[in-house]
Amino acid sequence: MTASDGEGPGRQARFDPLAALRGPGDPPWDVYLTGTVFLDIIFTGLDSAPVRGTESWARGMGSSPGGVANMATALARLGLRTSLAAAFGDDHYGEYCWDALEQGEHIDLSTSRTVPGWHSPVTVSMAYEGERTMVSHGHEPPPEGTAPDCPPGARAAVASLTPGVRAPWIAEAAGRGTRIFADVGWDDTGRWDLAGLPDLAHCEAFLPNAQEAMRYTGASCPRAAAHALTDHVPLAVVTLGAEGAYAVDGRTGETAEVPAIEVEALDPTGAGDVFVAGFVTGTLAGWPLADRLAFGGLTAALSVQDFGGSLSAPGWSEIAAWWRRVQSYDDQDPAALGRYAFLDGLLPRTTRAWPLRRAVPTIGFRRSA
Repeated sequence: MTASDGEGPGRQARFDPLAALRGPGDPPWDVYLTGTVFLDIIFTGLDSAPVRGTESWARGMGSSPGGVANMATALARLGLRTSLAAAFGDDHYGEYCWDALEQGEHIDLSTSRTVPGWHSPVTVSMAYEGERTMVSHGHEPPPEGTAPDCPPGARAAVASLTPGVRAPWIAEAAGRGTRIFADVGWDDTGRWDLAGLPDLAHCEAFLPNAQEAMRYTGASCPRAAAHALTDHVPLAVVTLGAEGAYAVDGRTGETAEVPAIEVEALDPTGAGDVFVAGFVTGTLAGWPLADRLAFGGLTAALSVQDFGGSLSAPGWSEIAAWWRRVQSYDDQDPAALGRYAFLDGLLPRTTRAWPLRRAVPTIGFRRSA
């Protein structure tokens, strides 16, 4: 694992989890993804949900790129060379998001576009009592702002499947050897028909949550749903919320289940994206299935302890600090610690304290000279 540049928000010391696997014939990127970038405005420190007809004051506020930027940031902070194709508005919000991702997180935006006259989508997120309420506004970008039909070469790609919609770039990327990891949103049509996800045939892994998996398969429990999904995709990973995650590799018959880490959740925004990023990292690095599940769950657990989507995605320094900290307690269950013993050979040395808090960027601050 090798270090690279930077410290601070989005520029902390970075390590390369694929260093031992890299060769001269590798594709230029580890992971490619595409989607909509939102400007997220996050209000924190609310005592309760806003009440109709009243004014609520938040004790904190921050701004950051959101939407697909949550996943891109999580991947980049774990040391993967990440390329993102997205449309950006030509307003101040779009300029801010572009700069935060390209300069702050070192994400490749060569296939992204600034769309004249198109304003950036915006989400206002209000976090309270471990939950969040969101209000969003935006319009579909024009066709020239969408993903290219021929994406750049990458080891893997993360795709969000939409019921009834085929994304040509997925088949193109898979045909060139890119490993496709897919999640899916709620099916507003109510059909829950796997035939309505035509791009699933090109995917190596499918990572729905428990409710999505059961509805798509008709199974009575998420574990049975995971097994049923392997009739359609080689690897099924079903997230179980507070219970952790369960996975089945249909190629080998291997199964794995890892419990969730109990944490005080401040804001769950982006936790699913962070889980996928952790799982993709472990897969590309060639880790055992159970280790990949554990790592995805750990990174997601660390993310919900801070506010915001892309802001809260952990890097290797946070993971290392957590591992050092939990081992310092005498009352830890040895079996539970053993589940994460694989981290010993991976993590950088760090002297940073845990838990960690990053500075929250706010649009409009001038950079000091």
